[in-house]
Amino acid sequence: MKKLILCCLLLAHFTSWAQVATVGKPLPEWKDGYMDLHHINTGRGNASFFIFPDGTTMVLDAGELDPTNARTTSKRNTPMRPNDSKHPYEWIVNYIKQVAPQKEKTKIDYALITHFHDDHFGSYYPDAPLSADKQYALTGITGVGSLLPIHYLLQRDYNYPVNLTAALKRLPAEMNYKKTWTNYQTFIGDESKKGMQALFFKAGSASQIRLQHHANSYPNFYVQNVKSNGWIWTGKDSSVVQHFPPIDSLNRKTWPDENALSNVLVIHYGPFAYYNGGDSPGNVFLGDPDWRDVETPIAKTVGPVDVATMDHHGNRDAVNENLIKTLQPSVWLEQVWTADHPGHETLIRITSPYLYTAKRDLFATNMMEANELVIGDMIKQSYRSLQGHIVVRVLPGGKQYYVIILDDSVPSIPVKSIFGPYTTKASQ
Repeated sequence: MKKLILCCLLLAHFTSWAQVATVGKPLPEWKDGYMDLHHINTGRGNASFFIFPDGTTMVLDAGELDPTNARTTSKRNTPMRPNDSKHPYEWIVNYIKQVAPQKEKTKIDYALITHFHDDHFGSYYPDAPLSADKQYALTGITGVGSLLPIHYLLQRDYNYPVNLTAALKRLPAEMNYKKTWTNYQTFIGDESKKGMQALFFKAGSASQIRLQHHANSYPNFYVQNVKSNGWIWTGKDSSVVQHFPPIDSLNRKTWPDENALSNVLVIHYGPFAYYNGGDSPGNVFLGDPDWRDVETPIAKTVGPVDVATMDHHGNRDAVNENLIKTLQPSVWLEQVWTADHPGHETLIRITSPYLYTAKRDLFATNMMEANELVIGDMIKQSYRSLQGHIVVRVLPGGKQYYVIILDDSVPSIPVKSIFGPYTTKASQ
């Protein structure tokens, strides 16, 4: 009898595991109650696609580096994935259509741009395809938004530290970033006529991003907006405090840089918590003002999480000691597109048992050979997976989750490997 019970329990476990994913097969469809957090690798910047428990969808960044820039196609950067037969924005859309609840009828409920760098929202370049009405170039989020209707586009308030549009008008017309910004604004104006609503991300809010279909079925789900520009949530109600000192509009040295202005959020589903901080910096180098460390105040208000993306792709100026020992995630995710990701010292901090003793698993979308050569064996010893799209599949209720790696070398994105189940900290 005991053997029969044990066999039944094992069968139930492996049946459940098979429903989550099977190596070599397509990722099983999202189901009501699951939450899927997809980190898409094109080799050209950050792109994520989330499916919340009721089917609400969200794109978090859609980067596309300028292919005419010599660095983009150099050995310093990652190659295009799965290949160069499509533009990066097309590969993002191809991926989303395969995993989204409505497939070919996919619409994006929310698109959030963490900050205005090309690897997060796209870069203009002369030969980029044009929208159907020929009004704007398709690159990054403008390409994604032209193919998949977006309901709400969330972004940081670009009137701070100075009005970005006005500031760029004073720069030469041939400057690429100026063309990128003009193109992005044209996209917003054009798509707003079709129903898209462009809004500023509200730090402190736990209701700006809401379930759009049957929210009452999932009262334990919410998205906490933590930071935007210099405003950081206090951890109480929706109150925020200004982290940056007053700026002098005529003195650029008093202006926070674009990375430090990143939007930051935490996604909660029952006991499960996921952190994404864009390119928030936390290490203050020689000559930097102390306030460039935004990770320390962010960490204080966020507290422990289960899964965290590495700020600024794990670069040297980010993922500081305070963030690591406060968040203490079981899973670290790194979205990689250059040999700068991760910094050697960053990896030492993340894996250090002196900051927290609990076991942690690291996953990278696109680790370069250069990193392995320079950093050495520590790369393979630290990461569970070095290549592929990374999916965090949270089971109904949020008590358990898996990390699933999808093969990024082929358009059909079959399952490559499966890790878990992980039990959320609050459930242990």
